[in-house]
Amino acid sequence: MSATPPPPVRIGVLAPLSRPGWTEAGRHLVAGCELAAEEVGATGGIAGRPLALVVRDTAADPRRAEAAVDELAGLGAVALAGEYHSVAARAAAARADALGLPFLCSSAVIDALTDRPTDRIARLAPPQSRGWRAYADFLLAAGHARVAVATEPSAYWAAGTGILRAHLAPHGGTVTELDARTPSFGALCDALAAGGATALLLLTGFPDPAVPLVRAVRRDPRLADLLIGAPAGQPEFAGWAELLGGDGGAIPFLRYLPADPTPLGAQVAAALRERLGAAPSFVALEGHDTVTVLAEALRSHGPDREAVAACWPHVVVEGTRGKIRFTRPEGSPVWQWAGPPLQVTDRDPADPTRFRTLHTA
Repeated sequence: MSATPPPPVRIGVLAPLSRPGWTEAGRHLVAGCELAAEEVGATGGIAGRPLALVVRDTAADPRRAEAAVDELAGLGAVALAGEYHSVAARAAAARADALGLPFLCSSAVIDALTDRPTDRIARLAPPQSRGWRAYADFLLAAGHARVAVATEPSAYWAAGTGILRAHLAPHGGTVTELDARTPSFGALCDALAAGGATALLLLTGFPDPAVPLVRAVRRDPRLADLLIGAPAGQPEFAGWAELLGGDGGAIPFLRYLPADPTPLGAQVAAALRERLGAAPSFVALEGHDTVTVLAEALRSHGPDREAVAACWPHVVVEGTRGKIRFTRPEGSPVWQWAGPPLQVTDRDPADPTRFRTLHTA
C-alpha cells in the first residue's frame, strides 16, 4: 500500500494577465515564478513537500486583487507573491495584512504600498521615490530641467509627478502636467511646442495612449529635438518595439538590472528565454527572485504564515540580480530589499532589440 503523498505548500501568485492590466508584464512575472518553483521542486521542495503556485489574474483591478487574496487565503496559501501594478498591489497588500497573510511584492514600486507600517509585507522592487529621483538626476545631467508629463489620473502617476517636481525644483527645474486622455494629440503637441519643455515623460498606460502619443510627437517637426521618456518602464517589453519600431527607440526608462549580469542571472535568463520564446524582462527575474526568497523563508522558518512574516530581517538569498536581504528604511511601511540594482536604459533606434545603458544609480 503506497504512502499518502504530503500536501503541497501553496503560494498564491498575483499578476495582471488580462486587460486593462499590462499582460506582457504579467506573463513574464508568472514565468519567473514558475521557473523558480520548478527549481525548488527539483531540490526537494519544502521539507519534502511539493511547492505549488496558485496563480490569479488581477487585471490591474484593486477589487479583483482583493478578491484574489481572499480566495487564496481560503485555499490555504502560506504566502503571496507577485503583482506588477501599484494600485492592485496596494489593495492586495492591505487585504493580505488584514488576513495575516505574508506578501512579498515583486514589481510594484509606489512608496505607500500600505497605509500603515506592517511586518507582513515586503518588497523586492525599489521604491518609486528612489527610482524616479535617479531618473530626475539623469534628466538634469542631460540638460533637461524643463519637463512636461503626459499623465492620466492615478495615485501612481500622481506620486511620480510629485517626486519629479520636488527633485527638479531645487535645480531650477519645472514640471508641466498635460492630460494624456485627449481624443486628439494635436492640442497636446501644440502645448508642447509653445511651452518650452525639452522633455516629455509618458505617465500613461500601454499600449494606449502611450503608443499613439509617441507616434504623434515623433511626426511633429516642431518637436524634433524633444526627448521622450518613460520612467515607468513601458519600453522594457518586446511589445513596445513591435508596435513602434524605430519610433520606440531613444526613449529612456527605468530598468532594475545590474550593469553586468550575475552568473545566476545569466543562467536564469537563458532558461526564461527558452520558456518565453523571447528575451526575459527584468520583471521575469523579479518573479524568479520572489519565489526563491519565499522558498528559503519556508525552508528555514517553516511553512507557516506567522513564521514567514517574522523572517524578513533574517532571510538572505542569492538572487538573479544580487544578494537579497531586507531592511526597514526610515519612513517605509514595509520591509524592503536594500539594494535592488537600478539603471536608466533605452532602445537603440537603429536596432530596437538592443538596449543601451545611459545611467546607473
